This record gives sequence, structure tokens and C-alpha cells, in this order.
Amino acid sequence: MHVTRQPRATHRGPQEGCTGAVWMDEVAAGEPPSRVHAVIVHFEPGARTGWHRHPLGQVIHVIGGEGRAQAAGGAVEVIRPGDTVHFSPGERHWHGAAPRRSMSHVAIHESDDQGVTITFEDLVSDQEYTAGNA
Repeated sequence: MHVTRQPRATHRGPQEGCTGAVWMDEVAAGEPPSRVHAVIVHFEPGARTGWHRHPLGQVIHVIGGEGRAQAAGGAVEVIRPGDTVHFSPGERHWHGAAPRRSMSHVAIHESDDQGVTITFEDLVSDQEYTAGNA
């Protein structure tokens, strides 16, 4: 057993991959051979990731507020505390807060053999974000 007590610093989400204020707290990173990462992500109202993919997939579990999530080709879904969203390996998607509500979720994903956990693509447009008035 190994207990980590040293706090990790909160850092801003990558500007090239996010719209609005996104904050991240890494809560766990597996020691080799584990490649798992767990991060609590906080989105201010209207903030969201850009379109992105995770080589080995991702699970997010909403712990506060209200958010939105969408996989390419699918509808924008409202997500709330207690909801768990599974994204398949390589699935193009985005997630973030509702227009007037903040949202926090735990994100769990693994790095691939090259250490890659995420590949950002283009930002989510305002039109995509508000599609279907979700």
C-alpha cells in the first residue's frame, strides 16, 4: 500500500483545448505498470473542452453542478451529479458546464504505450454547444 499526502497543485485546463475557465486537480496517477489517471475537472458556467479523443477511452462521473456532453454524431446530453458517461477508445467527444451552471466531474483515463492520454482537435463552437437547447 502507498498513501500519497502531498497535495498536487490545481492547474488551468489547456487553452488550446478548452473554451472558458477550466480547472484541473490530478487526484491519482498509477505507478508503472499502471497507466491510469484520475482528475477532478471544474468548469465555470459555459466552459467546455474542445473536441478530443482518448486512445484508451474515458469515463467521467459528475460530482456537482450541471453539464453537457456530446459524442460526434450524437445529441448534446445534459449531465448531472451521479451521472457516469463512458467514451469509447478514440471516440471524438467534448464535455463541459451548462450555460449558466458550473459543473465538476471526475475523469478517469489511461495513457497509451507512448504516454498519450488525450488528443485535442478543434474547439466546440457556440452553435455546437447550444445545439438542441440541451
